[in-house]
This record gives sequence, structure tokens and C-alpha cells, in this order.
Amino acid sequence: MSFHLSAEDIEIQDNHLLVAKLRNEDGDLVDAEIDLNQHLGNNDGSFEWDGTDFSETADDVSFEIEGDGEVPVLRAKLKNGEGEDVDADVNLSERIINDNGSFSYQA
Repeated sequence: MSFHLSAEDIEIQDNHLLVAKLRNEDGDLVDAEIDLNQHLGNNDGSFEWDGTDFSETADDVSFEIEGDGEVPVLRAKLKNGEGEDVDADVNLSERIINDNGSFSYQA
């Protein structure tokens, strides 16, 4: 299940922790957290799934639900190979789901 459709109070903490209250199968809201540094890297100024530690080269990290499709977007300025800041974004629902009240990464 797309995590953002069954979540409340979604936010990014410490530039890499996605936290929210996720609804479980009983309909209860459960505190959940996933460390995006374990799944997202920085590839020359772009987010890269199956990478690690994107936040070590990121500034201005933010999260918003955007557009009519309610897309959960992580945005940041990521350093490229020359050390320049590059605007980057990634749709977190591409790989992050709600698994009965817990975040789960789908490779």
C-alpha cells in the first residue's frame, strides 16, 4: 500500500529519517520510522535508489505531498562531483510502502 495514502503527520527528521503515523490492518495509527540513508544515495547530484547516505551530501532536505496525484516527494540540494548544489527530487512511493503499520522498502 502506498504509505502516504494511509499516513498522518509525515515528516523528515535529521535530514534522513522518514517518520509518520501509519494505519495498520486494524485501522489503528502506529508510529513508524525508516532511515532513508539506508536506501537512497547521491549519484552526481541525483537521488539513487539502492544507494546509501544521501544526506551526507544534501542540504535543504524537505518532504511534501504534491500535485493532484498526491505524490510524496523528497527534495534536496545534492552535491555533484564538482561540489555544486543540484536540485533533486524523488517520489518516495516508488519504493517505500506501508506494511501493516510499518515502513517497508521494496527493492
